[in-house]
Amino acid sequence: MNQTSQSRREMRIRQFVLLLLAALVLAGCGTTYPNRDPAGEKLLDFQGRSLAGQQWNLPANLSEPRSILLFGFKQNTQFDIDRWLIGLDQYQVKAPVFEIPAVQGFFPRLISGRIDSGMRNGIPDELWSIVITVYGDGDRVQKFFGNQNPNNARVVVIDGTGTILSFHDRGFSVAELKKLLGVL
Repeated sequence: MNQTSQSRREMRIRQFVLLLLAALVLAGCGTTYPNRDPAGEKLLDFQGRSLAGQQWNLPANLSEPRSILLFGFKQNTQFDIDRWLIGLDQYQVKAPVFEIPAVQGFFPRLISGRIDSGMRNGIPDELWSIVITVYGDGDRVQKFFGNQNPNNARVVVIDGTGTILSFHDRGFSVAELKKLLGVL
């Protein structure tokens, strides 16, 4: 093979790899679902794994009379979740609180190990057991709540049967925190 045909072949391989990567990225782009308020409904069943490695089936694995679930659909949601966590801590809430990143798309599932590793690097290891990452059911979770305005956390209080007692998705506010405390 002469050098010109080898260069063309290498160029075609590079183009193919770039197209394949672009296809994977586009396949990872998620669908936008309209927001909805599911208060009064049963939380859908879904699976995830904590950063500590424990497999979770939710809401089945939650046995407390009340649990607080803070869902995030993209990395920027962490800012809103952190505000909720600070507020809950300030009021010394005793109900268990879980952070649940719910990720949709094929590409994020392919690199889930890297995503989880990145989260572990930014979260103290004593909190790894309450961060439950959802990949396989991420699209279903986002569809259930809606994912418009994805920077806002989906703040959910459920009872021991999995019924949603309280829902908020418009960003942290002290007034909403006080409503949540009233439900607890």
